[in-house]
Amino acid sequence: MNFTVTARISAQRFSHHYNSMLDALEQGLSLQASGLSDVRIVDGNGHARTPAAIYQLLFGAKDTVAPTGGETAVLALAA
Repeated sequence: MNFTVTARISAQRFSHHYNSMLDALEQGLSLQASGLSDVRIVDGNGHARTPAAIYQLLFGAKDTVAPTGGETAVLALAA
């Protein structure tokens, strides 16, 4: 599937095309960290999401244990 990463800085809009969702996510997060705004990742079906939303979909901690008392939270690691 194809993915397009779009971002804006001032009045300029940039877009980059990728075949891998992970490559698109890496670029989207990098652009956000560089200060660009309106960073979106658009898939081949036209669905646009923020890099944070895609990260949550891919790596979101689904098996977390809430701390009760003096315990430490345990987070599941993505393979």
